[in-house]
Amino acid sequence: MAFDSSSLTKFPTPEATAPLICFSHLRWNSVFQRPHQIMSRFARQRPTWFFEEPLAHDRAMLSTTICRKTGVHVVTPLLPDPHDTEALARLLDQLLAKTGRTAAWYYTPLARKFSAHVNWRCVAFDCMDELSAFRFASPELKLLESELMRAADVVFAGGASLYEARKDRHDNIHCLPSGVDLAHFMAARVPLAEPEDQARLPRPVLGYFGVIDERLDLDLIAGIARLRTDWQIVMIGPLAKLSAEELPRAHNIHWLGPREYADLPAYLSHWNLALMPFALNEATRFISPTKAPEYLAGGKRVVSTPITDVVRRFEGITAVTIARDAEGFVAAAAAAMREGDDSDFVAVDDLLATISWDGIHDRMAALLSAAEMRRMAAPVVHMRAAAIADTLVVGAGFAGAVMAERLAASGQKVMVVDRRPHLGGNAYDEHDDAGLLVHRYGPHIFHTNSDDVLRYLSRFTAWRPYEHRVLSLTERGLVPMPINRTTLNRMFGLHLADEATTQEFLASLAEEVGEVRSARDFVVSSVGRKLYEALFRGYTVKQWGVDPAELDRSVTARVPTRISADDRYFLDRHQCMPAAGYTRMFENMLDHPNIVFVPSTDHVDVPRARFRHTVFTGPVDAYFNHRFGELPYRSLIFEHETRDVEFAQPVATINYPALDTPYTRCTEFKHITGQSHRRTSLCRERSSAEGEPYYPVPNAANQALYKRYEALADQERDVTFLGRLGTYRYLNMDQVVGQALTAARRLTQRTLAGMRAAE
Repeated sequence: MAFDSSSLTKFPTPEATAPLICFSHLRWNSVFQRPHQIMSRFARQRPTWFFEEPLAHDRAMLSTTICRKTGVHVVTPLLPDPHDTEALARLLDQLLAKTGRTAAWYYTPLARKFSAHVNWRCVAFDCMDELSAFRFASPELKLLESELMRAADVVFAGGASLYEARKDRHDNIHCLPSGVDLAHFMAARVPLAEPEDQARLPRPVLGYFGVIDERLDLDLIAGIARLRTDWQIVMIGPLAKLSAEELPRAHNIHWLGPREYADLPAYLSHWNLALMPFALNEATRFISPTKAPEYLAGGKRVVSTPITDVVRRFEGITAVTIARDAEGFVAAAAAAMREGDDSDFVAVDDLLATISWDGIHDRMAALLSAAEMRRMAAPVVHMRAAAIADTLVVGAGFAGAVMAERLAASGQKVMVVDRRPHLGGNAYDEHDDAGLLVHRYGPHIFHTNSDDVLRYLSRFTAWRPYEHRVLSLTERGLVPMPINRTTLNRMFGLHLADEATTQEFLASLAEEVGEVRSARDFVVSSVGRKLYEALFRGYTVKQWGVDPAELDRSVTARVPTRISADDRYFLDRHQCMPAAGYTRMFENMLDHPNIVFVPSTDHVDVPRARFRHTVFTGPVDAYFNHRFGELPYRSLIFEHETRDVEFAQPVATINYPALDTPYTRCTEFKHITGQSHRRTSLCRERSSAEGEPYYPVPNAANQALYKRYEALADQERDVTFLGRLGTYRYLNMDQVVGQALTAARRLTQRTLAGMRAAE
C-alpha cells in the first residue's frame, strides 16, 4: 500500500490507519504505568491493541473491550491452558485477520513464544524492567529477550542502567526514562478533597503508591514505623508476588490496597512527604521508578533508597533526598518536612518540563515511524512508488527547520530527517541529570542585526536579553576578548583613558606585513606580534590544527578590535536567547500538520525518488560520495562537568590560548540561560580533525576543492544545498536563517510557477 502524503500529521505513521499491537506483562486495569501511558497516547493516532497475558477459561477465545477513557482496545486471551502457546498463536492470528498487518510493540519477551511467526510491519521493544530478575521470573526470559533484540527494528530502554546494560546489543537503541503526566499530578499542588480512608488518619502522613511487590524493602518500612510511631505510613497499590502475611503490620502502617489512577492526586495532595522505600537487590538494580517525577509534580519532597537511576536522574535536585536505612530515612524525612522554602522546586519544574509522557511518546512515535519507513523503503518492483511528501529536508538544524516550516506554511508536505536522535542540530539544548539547561554541542549565542530574522524566529519563541562576554587567560591574567581598551591596559600596564589615545597606541602596535592574506597577517598588521602571540596564535592552532599563516584572513577578521571599553563579544542590535531554550523553539517550528520529523535516520536510507525536491544541509562532499576527495572540516570534542557551586566563572566563556592547555575554551551555561540553580555546568571544548563536521576549514586549496563540488551541486536542479556544511562556509545562526528564508521564497515561487505552467 502506497504512502498517502495527504495524511501527514505531526509524527505520523507511514499509513495513518496502521494498527499497533502491544504485548504487555501488565494488565490494563492495574497500576497505570509506562505501557498504559504510552499506549493511551498511541491510541490518539492509530488503532492500538493491548494484548494481555492469557487467563484460564473453559474455551479458547479473545475477550476484547475498549477503554472508554483512552480508546485502547484491551485484548485478553482466554484458554483452557494459559500455557498453550500454539493455541495462543491461533488467537493472535484471528486478531490479525481483523486488523490487517500491524506493528508490534513488546514489553514482555515471553510474547515472542506465540508471536515470532508474524510478518510484522515493524517490531519495537520497550525494555522497562529487568524482568528476568523479578520474583518467579521465567527461566526463558533472557533467551527470549536476546531473540527479541535481534528481531527488533527499534529498542527503547526505560532508564540509564537498562540502557547501559544493552547499548552494545542493538544499533538502534534509545534511552527514554519514564516520564510524568504533568497535568494529572500537578493537580495535587492545590488542596483536593481528601479520600475518607486517609482523611481519618493523624498527621504527618508519609505516602507511597505503586505496585506492592518484592522490590519494596518491607523491613525498611517496618523500621521507619517503629522509630517514629507518630508518623502515618500510607501504602497504596495492588499486591503482586507477595502474600498479605509478608507485609509488616503496625498501628501506623496503612495498606490501603489499589486505587484508581484518577484518585491518586487526591491522596498525594495531603501527604507531608513521599517515600520510595525500594530494596537494593537484583530486582531493583535496573529500575527507573516513575514515582519520583509523579511525587515531585504533586509538589511533594521525596526520600528514596539509593536506586542507581534515581541517584543519577535527580542529582542536584534538593527536593529528592537519598537514605540507606531506617535511621537515615527518618532523619531525611524530618529535615524535608521542616523545609519551609520551596524555591528549589524551580529546578524541579525545569526538569519535569523535559520528561512529560507526551514528549516521550512523541519521540517514540517518531522513531517507530522511522523504523516503519525503513521497511517501506524496500524496492518496489510491481509499480511506481507514490510520493511520500513534496519535499525531503535533510537535517533538522536552523537551515532545515526554517526551510521545512516555510515550505509547510506554503502548503507543501515536508518530511524532515536527521541522523541524530533529536532536532535542533548543533543548537540542541537539554536539561542534564542535575536539571541544568546545557547546550550539548557547545555554546550557541544568538545575535543579529536583521529585524527580519528576529521577527521570523519570534513566531516560535519568546526571548531573554543576553549580552555575551568572553575573557582570555594570559600571563597578565584574564583580559576581555575581543581586544578593547581594558585589554590593552592590562596587557601593557597602561592607563589609556579615551578612544583617541587608544587608537594612537593601537596604531603604534601594528606591523607592516605587505599584502594581508592569512589570518596571521590580519592580526599582526592590526595589533602587532605581542597580542598575536598572546591571544590568537595558540588558540587558532588548537582550533584549526594549522598555523594561522596557513588560514584565510577571514578566520581572525571575524574578531574585531575596539578602542572603547565595551566588553561585549558582539555588537549586534539584537542580542538574546530563546527564553525556553533552542530545542523548544525548534519543536515549535516543526509543529505543523504538513511536517513529519523522523530522527535517527540517514538520508541514504530514504527513497529520494519519492520526493519532488530535496533540501540538503549536510556536508556537500558527502552528498556526492566524496567524488573529488573529502573536504576538510574541524570537529569538536565536548567535556561537560557539573560542579557543586552556584557559579564557577566570572563570565560565560573563558578562552585558553596557551598551547599547553589542551582545550580552547570553557563555557558556563547558567550565564547564558539565566537559569537559577544551586549547581552549575561547565563545558570545555577541544578541536579535532576527526568526528562530526562543525567548521569548514577556510583556505585557498579547500575553497578550490569546494568549487568543484559547487559545480556539481548547481547541476542538481531538484536539490537545494544550504547551511554551513551544504555551502562550505562559516555562517552564524542568523545568517543561516536568512539564507534559508531566501531559499524558501525562491523554491516556493519556482513551485508556483511550475504549477501555473502545468495548468
